[in-house]
Amino acid sequence: MRHFGLIGYPLSHSFSKGYFADKFEREAIAGCSYENYPIPAITELLPLIAADPDLSGLNVTIPYKEQVLPYLDEIDAEAQKVGAVNTLNIVRSAKTRIKGYNTDVHGFRKSIEPMLKDHCRKALILGTGGASKAVAFVLAEMGLEVLWVSRNPAGKDRIPYHAVDENLISESHVIVNASPLGMYPHTESCPDIPYKALTPRHVLYDLIYNPGETRFLALGKAQGAETKNGLQMLYLQAERSWEIWNGLK
Repeated sequence: MRHFGLIGYPLSHSFSKGYFADKFEREAIAGCSYENYPIPAITELLPLIAADPDLSGLNVTIPYKEQVLPYLDEIDAEAQKVGAVNTLNIVRSAKTRIKGYNTDVHGFRKSIEPMLKDHCRKALILGTGGASKAVAFVLAEMGLEVLWVSRNPAGKDRIPYHAVDENLISESHVIVNASPLGMYPHTESCPDIPYKALTPRHVLYDLIYNPGETRFLALGKAQGAETKNGLQMLYLQAERSWEIWNGLK
């Protein structure tokens, strides 16, 4: 058997286990299983890996995409640039080695690329967690000017929510929610921005995929903005994880 899984805390919001169960059945992949591992502290990672010699790979979600870095033996070059990891490849030999990757980059890039038009020059990223780093990396690679919005801004290119006014919205045609605001079961919450300033020239992307349409997306759609949730990104990053675990290009 080869075991795979997802670490994070909590994990009630995750679709990954169902996605891989469907994949294994649909593609007749035998000898594989995928489980959720809701570990309350990242210090439980190494004991988890040691306890199951068949554990071959893990996905990483909130809040461990950055916290996991010190526990890795190697980090992929792209993940190093991002500063966050969401996929672990576990190689068993005389000594177990763990290598970290960021497949969020692949998933987000492929998912948002068709939505970006020539006028999309500036982007706002709402939230500064691990997933937001992949978003910023991709948008900057695509030539967009990126500004982060946070409840507790600290450092370069970061501003508080109260600084997001109608003028800033009018010139920032890509807005990505990388915060947990609006995630099930707190579906009535949303980032505090002036939604009335949105137009059909805006692109709103929410990394959340449960619910399928968050309040953030619904308010954007009401103003004519193009909207998308994070479900396709989830599928794309999951498939990239599978390729990594199996040594595929």
